[in-house]
Amino acid sequence: MPLRLYNTLGGAKEVFEPLVPDAVTMYVCGPTVYNLAHIGNARPVVVFDVLFRLLQTQYGTVTYARNITDVDDKIIAAAKQGDRSIESVTEEYTAKYREDMAALNALPPTLEPHATHHIDAMIELTLTLIEKGHAYESDGHVLFAVESMEDYGKLSGRSLDDMLAGARVEVADYKRYPGDFVLWKPAAAADPGWDSPWGRGRPGWHLECSAMIRALLGETIDIHGGGRDLIFPHHENEIAQSRCAHGGDYVRYWMHNAYLDIDGEKMSKSLDNFRTVRDLLQSYRGEVLRFALLSAHYRSPLNFSAELLDQAQSTLDSLYSTLRSVEDVALDMDVSLDGEPFYAALNDDLNTPEAIAAIHALSHQLHKATEDEKPGLKARMLAAGNLLGILGEDPQEWLQGTTADDAIGAEQIEELIQARQDAKAARDFARADEIRDQLIDSGVVLEDSREGTTWKRG
Repeated sequence: MPLRLYNTLGGAKEVFEPLVPDAVTMYVCGPTVYNLAHIGNARPVVVFDVLFRLLQTQYGTVTYARNITDVDDKIIAAAKQGDRSIESVTEEYTAKYREDMAALNALPPTLEPHATHHIDAMIELTLTLIEKGHAYESDGHVLFAVESMEDYGKLSGRSLDDMLAGARVEVADYKRYPGDFVLWKPAAAADPGWDSPWGRGRPGWHLECSAMIRALLGETIDIHGGGRDLIFPHHENEIAQSRCAHGGDYVRYWMHNAYLDIDGEKMSKSLDNFRTVRDLLQSYRGEVLRFALLSAHYRSPLNFSAELLDQAQSTLDSLYSTLRSVEDVALDMDVSLDGEPFYAALNDDLNTPEAIAAIHALSHQLHKATEDEKPGLKARMLAAGNLLGILGEDPQEWLQGTTADDAIGAEQIEELIQARQDAKAARDFARADEIRDQLIDSGVVLEDSREGTTWKRG
């Protein structure tokens, strides 16, 4: 079945065809490493991780690059505020970003280019733009002249006047036109900087992705992704730089995920409602956060709340309970993805809610299945989970695990269950009920069956 993706540039779903048969190139804008990643930063990571997994089922080679911005005004400010070196700040938060994204079951990208490792490529791109009349030097800065590009604004669908009215534009004497953006700027003596034809300085933010994409993936790539907030000005300016310097399409399919709200309000520092991934991991397992992020279509806004996380936890518990019930069933067959409802859903512009619904259907079928049907249904359910990056844990460990430090331990739970069984055998039903209530109060759910008693965290 063909993969169809919504292309922001055309405003419609399109059948995906890579530029080079059986080889896909994908680039997703990564973090500026000056602080911990918040849950909004995690949404594109999880979304494009699912796409990465999906593409690998269809193409021999999938090269996925996600950059690290390790030179930026925010990084410099964070280093000064903490009386630290730039390197210590970027190294700390790069490491923590990788840890947090791994906790969300995100696969590492194929390439993870750092901006500071590609300064020469950025200088070369800037020189090319000057030579072709699309950039100019002014007062130690080099700026891109947006009026030199006939269709500037095509990605966001706005005219220059509209973009100026709706954006925070730096008004500076060194600009010929207010909308011109910085390619290179002077660096203060105490700040990081590199020698260039225009003096010691550092690149503008927009420049790095264009330069690194060409250096690592080529002049035209298949997919470029990120959040909707990057459409303008970042991705618009990437297109301007790359197409004016080298021609071609630059990117064939642009993909953008929608915003994430916190408890019904837009996440912002002014509202003090930022939730970092690391903070949330103290209360919820990474798979719960991931499931919550996938519960809505990536192009739809998502209200991130405690209720959403509790629902994600409950849903995963139910699915893992199903898998625990067939834990002894062997997997003795390969799954043919073609024709699977969950696979069809993901091939329709990453429709994760439909894919999750298909997993629920498989779970219900497993409960009613004959012994002969169970191996195939279990294999299909796990294959669906693998594409979404969920259901990969041992079911027993999932259901009996906890993120709370003060939770009752598994050994104590087993002792209480045995004490309850002993009480029932002695016909001391009051004591048995007392133990059951004690476990319920501790967040432990007992499930009695002919085979004995199993338990899980409530």
